[in-house]
Amino acid sequence: MKKLLLPILLGILLVLPISAQIKWMNPLNQGERTIHGRWWKNELKDNYHRMPDRAEKDVRKPVWDLSKNSAGLSIVFRSNSPEISIRYTTSGNRQMIHMPATGVSGVDMYATDQDGNQYWCAEQFNWAWGDTIKYTYKDITYHTPSYEFHLYLPLYNTVTWMEIGVPQDKELTFIPESLEKPIVVYGTSIAQGAVASRPGMAWTNIIERETEHPVINLGFSGNGKLEESMFNYLSEIDAKLYIIDCLPNMTDISDRIYDRMMKGVDILRAKNNTPILLVEQNYCHWQSSQKAKEDNDKTNNEFKRVYEDLQAKGIKDIYYLSREEFNFSYDSTVEGTHPTDLGMRQYANGYEKKLKEIFQEDSEDKTIYKPCTQQRDFYNWKSRHNLMIQRNRGNAPQIVLIGNSITHFWTDEDRQPEKIRKANQKSFEKLFKGKVVNNMGFGWDRIENGLWRIYHGELDGFDAEKVFLLLGTNNFGINSNEEIVSGMTQLIHAVKQHQPKAKIYQVGIMPRRDNEERVDTINKMIKEKLRDTDVTYVDMTPGFVDTNGKLIESMFRGDGLHPNAKGYENEAKNLAPYVKE
Repeated sequence: MKKLLLPILLGILLVLPISAQIKWMNPLNQGERTIHGRWWKNELKDNYHRMPDRAEKDVRKPVWDLSKNSAGLSIVFRSNSPEISIRYTTSGNRQMIHMPATGVSGVDMYATDQDGNQYWCAEQFNWAWGDTIKYTYKDITYHTPSYEFHLYLPLYNTVTWMEIGVPQDKELTFIPESLEKPIVVYGTSIAQGAVASRPGMAWTNIIERETEHPVINLGFSGNGKLEESMFNYLSEIDAKLYIIDCLPNMTDISDRIYDRMMKGVDILRAKNNTPILLVEQNYCHWQSSQKAKEDNDKTNNEFKRVYEDLQAKGIKDIYYLSREEFNFSYDSTVEGTHPTDLGMRQYANGYEKKLKEIFQEDSEDKTIYKPCTQQRDFYNWKSRHNLMIQRNRGNAPQIVLIGNSITHFWTDEDRQPEKIRKANQKSFEKLFKGKVVNNMGFGWDRIENGLWRIYHGELDGFDAEKVFLLLGTNNFGINSNEEIVSGMTQLIHAVKQHQPKAKIYQVGIMPRRDNEERVDTINKMIKEKLRDTDVTYVDMTPGFVDTNGKLIESMFRGDGLHPNAKGYENEAKNLAPYVKE
């Protein structure tokens, strides 16, 4: 017996140190905003459900039961670990006849580096499907010091418990959800995610990942029936857009589509003026089934009648997405209704094109700049983005400055001693005395990062008098002069879309050491570009260069880029005529 016990004890002793090296964290214990992709945060603190408990008495039982599925929910965290483990339990069936366990009950992880580039993480069969499901992502290669990870939860199962683990010496920091208004999707099994092979391939998750707008998935398999009870809950959400994609569940009751949808619009419009997108039913086998074509055309015609009557009544911000815009093929579905991964991709493409139209995110000038996030500096970039939205909602600014670290450090520099901070702030406070101003400077921001911030809510919900644009210098190392000027005009166009009443000022790039000639060239180019437009060019050269065009070093900290207190006084002097006009 002793001989038998000895190897068992040795085995336990060998395993214990390995287990102790992993730190496990429960996302539900990391704050009420750790679970992304849902509303009603204060009512959903201890579960992975999509609707609050009070909904149980208001909606039909099938809707309530499906609302416990974690479709569209995700957890976002930052780590530098080459190995990340996820372990969790679920309470439902692991798979369906036409949908694999990896889609029904699996998780799916993507990574974003410090420059906003996205990567998919493959678990490569490093999983276990016992009572506890475990995914282990191994050999993660980092192109930057750390990544922001986006973990999508199961589409068709209820998560009852979850932990995320990394080695003890590695970072694991949970990132709260964005304060940006979400896109809200009310739909059927297709919206819920059937029959994607993995959660990241559900079309709602694709558009959330690729547009980076928050998405709330209220898709209910077989139960998206345009019901009044659901519209009441939709109206509680302060949304950026409502997407209504319920027609696949209305084929047998198409005679109720018109009345239910008109009532639904009345409910939503009683609370807000949020844009509403009506979506036709999609199908791809109309040539092989005349009945399918007739049934689907009947539902789509009813929805089109709703749209046309809403237009005739003058109801604003109602949009329509036809089935043709999805460009489905014979290979787009599994059984004629539920999309394959190809179909999900086509759904997402159709939606993304329409969303850009609704949100006015397509620039009149097609440039190389793709809006993206970044995390190149010491501060938490997304937390500062949330701070900007909070500031705007708390006290609507009259003047906004959109810039990089030069603007950021004018008032919000945390690394300098208090004496230096106050010296920098003094000129800012004097310049903008009596005005409500939001300093939207972000250290290390480039033009593409400023575009992302404009597209994601930092200029929404208020009417500014003036917007000053101060981006461009951080693009010197990666873009040509012509590209930087093109990016500046793209920023101007974006500001006009989101702040149509504001006077826009394009501030010339501040002179910088060893780049004086290039700065002068770009500034002359943008000044000429803005000639005979309603945008005012602001020259930032006076006081920063001498008569020979060389940098006056005494105006800067020592890096020849960031102003000191005296330099900020000079910046204020250059801006003053435009602030006061």
